[in-house]
Amino acid sequence: MTPRWPVTAEPHSAPGAGRIGRSAVRRRLAPMARHALLAAVAIALMVPFYWMLSSALKENSQIFARPLHWWPDPVQWDNFLRVLRYPGFPFLRFLGNSVLYAGGVSLGTVISCAAVGYGFAQLRFPGRDLLFLITVSTMLIPAIVIFIPTFVLFKSLGLVGTYAPLILPAFLGNAFFIFLLRQFFLGLPVELADAARIDGAGEFRIFWQIMLPLVRPALLVVGVLSFLWTWHEFFGPLIYLSERSQYPLSLGLFAFRAQHATEWSLLLAAATLTTLPLLVVFACAQRYILQGITFTGIKG
Repeated sequence: MTPRWPVTAEPHSAPGAGRIGRSAVRRRLAPMARHALLAAVAIALMVPFYWMLSSALKENSQIFARPLHWWPDPVQWDNFLRVLRYPGFPFLRFLGNSVLYAGGVSLGTVISCAAVGYGFAQLRFPGRDLLFLITVSTMLIPAIVIFIPTFVLFKSLGLVGTYAPLILPAFLGNAFFIFLLRQFFLGLPVELADAARIDGAGEFRIFWQIMLPLVRPALLVVGVLSFLWTWHEFFGPLIYLSERSQYPLSLGLFAFRAQHATEWSLLLAAATLTTLPLLVVFACAQRYILQGITFTGIKG
């Protein structure tokens, strides 16, 4: 007799297996789609910078040529040397003024906002929360509203025409950065300050030697962001400064544009040189900026 082998039934798909497979595919495609979107946005944001850099290396006739010339041919490296030697545009002097201006504002902002933020976060005094609410509410006031009274004040003090009206207000604090640093100080354990007080340390010593080193990432965030924002400031120097030798790069670049409107390649070369210090600062402090912003979001 011929042996009969048992017949095995064909396996059937389990209910919902198709849905599980589609979910797995979506989970795999979602990160790829997000990365593709981020890459597209990054490329779109880099196009203006690339166009500025490439145009700085072109001749004037190539900048407005049709069709567009995406790559300079030939490459005019001497455009940067011409900008540095251009009469009426002392780039190095403007650069020094910008460093003085942005550095002074950053220093004043870090010192004042750190002290005020520590007070709102760690000290207990009557009306603290109300005073903090008023401080944060000042962000709702447009800067142009208080500009005229501020200008009249500094004019009466005889400080118009100097960098004092531009730098001194930074030592009085900034509401946004005060809020940022307060959130950071709130994340620190209160036991550290209490233990220092038991050992006889005063508030200033607690603030300077114990608390400030712990919020170093946040201080770097405040300093770098303040430096970047001040570097681009145009309206304040335009109003308060009168001598051309006092101009920062933002105002000096505008003066270069106003006097030499047809030198587009040189203008874009000057704009590129103006942007390079910001790229260097951001590249050096990028890790600390991301760390400070991440910690602030977690501790807030």
